[in-house]
Amino acid sequence: MFWFTLPTMSFSDQLGFSFTAPQRRIWQVRDIVGSVRTALEREYADVWVEGEISNFRPADSGHLYFSLKDEAAQLRIVMFRSQARLLKFRPENGLKVIARGRVTLYEGRGELQLMAEYLEPQGAGALQIAFEQLKAKLQAEGLFERDRKKAIPVLPRKIGVVTSPRGAVIQDILNVLRRRHNGVHILIFPAQMQGDSAALEVSSGVRWFNKAANVDVIIVARGGGSIEDLAAFNDETLARTIAASEIPVISAVGHETDFTICDFVADLRAPTPSAAAELVIRSKQELDERLTTLRTHLARALRMRLLEYEKQLDRLARHGAFGAMRTAIARRQQKVDDLLFRLSSAQANIFRQMHRRLDVAATRVRHHDLRSKFASKQREIDAQIEKLTTTLHAYLMRRHSRLERLGGQLQGLSPISILERGYALVFDAEGHLLKDARRVHEGDTIHAQLALGQVTATVKEPE
Repeated sequence: MFWFTLPTMSFSDQLGFSFTAPQRRIWQVRDIVGSVRTALEREYADVWVEGEISNFRPADSGHLYFSLKDEAAQLRIVMFRSQARLLKFRPENGLKVIARGRVTLYEGRGELQLMAEYLEPQGAGALQIAFEQLKAKLQAEGLFERDRKKAIPVLPRKIGVVTSPRGAVIQDILNVLRRRHNGVHILIFPAQMQGDSAALEVSSGVRWFNKAANVDVIIVARGGGSIEDLAAFNDETLARTIAASEIPVISAVGHETDFTICDFVADLRAPTPSAAAELVIRSKQELDERLTTLRTHLARALRMRLLEYEKQLDRLARHGAFGAMRTAIARRQQKVDDLLFRLSSAQANIFRQMHRRLDVAATRVRHHDLRSKFASKQREIDAQIEKLTTTLHAYLMRRHSRLERLGGQLQGLSPISILERGYALVFDAEGHLLKDARRVHEGDTIHAQLALGQVTATVKEPE
């Protein structure tokens, strides 16, 4: 407990004056601390404090704890997660900053502290410090290395552009591409280029083009502006998305003097959006001139090579070995011609022999009258068919007569025929055929099947 003592003694002095001491008040610790805290917060509700950060300790909850100190004193600072997540830089020990907040008393330890709501570095701005910190971090990871950057296609067929569809940037890009090569296809992913959601939307555009795999190169384009306007392109998530892209990415953010983290991680940095359009594709005229030059050089090289081969061939042709070779080839050709003549003669003789054999066979065939034999065979076949038809008809007539006889017998035995002679079939209520009157009683329902239809009746008196 905390004892707070006031003069409370009653006495009379020699001069006759009498004093009454006030009653002693005893405070609870929490009460006195709460009272002091209320007074502090009322007096120092909004203060600015500058100093150097020390004992910086970020918590897993997102809260930041550190001290501000100068040559003579130090003050504990707490910044809760809701304010800490709005910081544009990462606090570090030794960094001089200005903190704004209200002075309070932490009851758990009875310590004076400042609940900071805003923090800014002294000297360089928060965005510049955040830029330098992120740049150093990504550079240490090797994301700026030239070896990991992908080559830009020489003549891409489809180009993806992540930018604002309403700005002048996209019009400049389209005008340049239309002038340089009007056959290229452009796909635009609309995104905010400034504000809190800009980094997320640009990242979504880069990821969408990679997932769709429908372009050969991606351009991230935005016009110039202040460091605050370009803050979205110094975002770590966006930088890692560009670095992880399977499709080459060209960063065209700001003016030539503006640099962002995206410029360092991209595969190519263009000083302006218009320059990006010029870099991503060569002009049609330039390509035509290049092709004409290559065609001329190729034709000249081929002529020179053919002249060299012709000289070598002429020099080799005059060699004595080639003369003997030509003589040997001529002899082989003469022998081939002789064999061809002999083959042609033998083939003609074979054809003549085959023709004579064919004539002899035709003469022999003419001595036999095949038509008379065919006619005799046809008459025999017709006779057999007629005989078979007669036999089959007689068999069918016998079967039909037997079928009619059996049908008549079956009709005579049919219950329906019996009913047609005036008889009836009587069934009880359960559908059983009645053969004995003792099975029914007065009031029972019975059914009678007649030759035509049924009758339902009630028994009055069974006998």
